[in-house]
Amino acid sequence: MQHRIPASPATPARASMAHAIETCVHCGFCLAACPTYQVLGEERDSPRGRIVLMKQVLEGDLALDEARPHVDRCLGCLACVTACPSGVPYGELLTPFRAAAGEQATSLVARVRRRVLLDTLESPARFRTAVRLGQFAQRAAPLLPAAVQPMLALLPTALPPAAPLPAHVPARGTRRARVALLAGCAQQVLSPGINHAALQVLAANGIEVVVPRGQGCCGALALHVGDDDRAYAHATTLARALPTDVDAIVTTAAGCGSAMKEYGHAFAGRDQALAVAACGSRVQDVAEFLDAVGLVAPMRATGASVVAYHDACHLSHAQGIRRAPRALLTQVEGLRLVEIPQGDLCCGSAGLYNVEQPELAAELGRRKADAIRSTGATIVTAGNIGCLVQIATHLQAGTPAIAVRHTVEILADALLGG
Repeated sequence: MQHRIPASPATPARASMAHAIETCVHCGFCLAACPTYQVLGEERDSPRGRIVLMKQVLEGDLALDEARPHVDRCLGCLACVTACPSGVPYGELLTPFRAAAGEQATSLVARVRRRVLLDTLESPARFRTAVRLGQFAQRAAPLLPAAVQPMLALLPTALPPAAPLPAHVPARGTRRARVALLAGCAQQVLSPGINHAALQVLAANGIEVVVPRGQGCCGALALHVGDDDRAYAHATTLARALPTDVDAIVTTAAGCGSAMKEYGHAFAGRDQALAVAACGSRVQDVAEFLDAVGLVAPMRATGASVVAYHDACHLSHAQGIRRAPRALLTQVEGLRLVEIPQGDLCCGSAGLYNVEQPELAAELGRRKADAIRSTGATIVTAGNIGCLVQIATHLQAGTPAIAVRHTVEILADALLGG
């Protein structure tokens, strides 16, 4: 049976998809920037190739089944957007296309696995339980189905203890701003120290922080895989939980920040579109916010530190934030910042990608780890938990040992006077 995307009346999403298709002139500048094209060398696994495939599906000239494997292999990293001289808004085609495709032409196993993953990753409590069960299952990994192997390989050998966030952290010294902190989901389990580091750095620089209770998931993972109804439900809950009387909503995960900044476009026409879009418009990445207000707390590296900065795709390409993290790190006395060769290429994390496309994700992870080692850095830093987990996994396979830290953790470590 051949699956097709049904025709639908004109909508904002359909209009943006048509615009993205019409803007592409197939010049090929995107090829060098596309991670999957670099690995596979296949035109249909490049941005311009996928645009042609999606156009054919939307016009009814190609069955979804024929295009879907190539579209599914797209990381959604948006490196093509950065590279494109014509300004093709590729994300405004990819995300609604995946939503329109829905669960057509996917197997029951794939649908169940995705649902279980979303249910688990969107809840810190369920995710912590799942990680502990997964660590037990690692002992029997060779006996388990191949479908669960990628998930088990990414699990940490040990979990840090839970570290609940305070509801309020006052500014130190003169208050310069007041923000709300997005707690996130998986990051609270895998690396709770990141948010605590953000609280420490913000407070030291005169920023009062509130951490609203009941905020829940932002919907980034669901939005990334095309489940926009689920993402919208999360977004509306979050918009009600976050305050409006703050200077910004600060995030420490690039994937969350990117998704929230897309709320206005992704949910145009929905019942609560204006409130959700207003919430997204107040979002700033922690590096973006700190760079804008300026650091006032003195910082010094605790030892000889050579730090390689990794550009998380959802920070550099989706949000256009490249200068701010580097500017912050260069203000740490005694720290030397180095660039990673081909740093714009994705590490292979991309939401659920390293579970749903494990071979491609692993190859991209290996390439990124090799590039990081070539810098001679003792620390690699990034602004997204998915990148940090993926990079740490692949750096473990070689030497020398390189620490993996969030950018704000490095800033917190360097604060003078604690």
